[in-house]
Amino acid sequence: MSPARPPIAPDDPRMHDYSAPQITTLLGELHRRGLPYGLLWGSASAGESTLDGRLLVDFGNAPVSTLLNLLHLLRELERDEAWRH
Repeated sequence: MSPARPPIAPDDPRMHDYSAPQITTLLGELHRRGLPYGLLWGSASAGESTLDGRLLVDFGNAPVSTLLNLLHLLRELERDEAWRH
């Protein structure tokens, strides 16, 4: 098991660097990794709204950091399951 990583904060300056196509790619990964766990956001997309210059992900106008933190948790879950088998 890898050491815990602190969650990414919504105001992290790196969040300014994400473009709509990158967010769309990350959402695809979220759909793929989340499906086995019942996490479904079929209508999620890179939003047109911004907050302090950061794009919001349109599944409740969440910041990109929420998407990245969810992906991190799913990746950790997959790694932990691999160790159990």
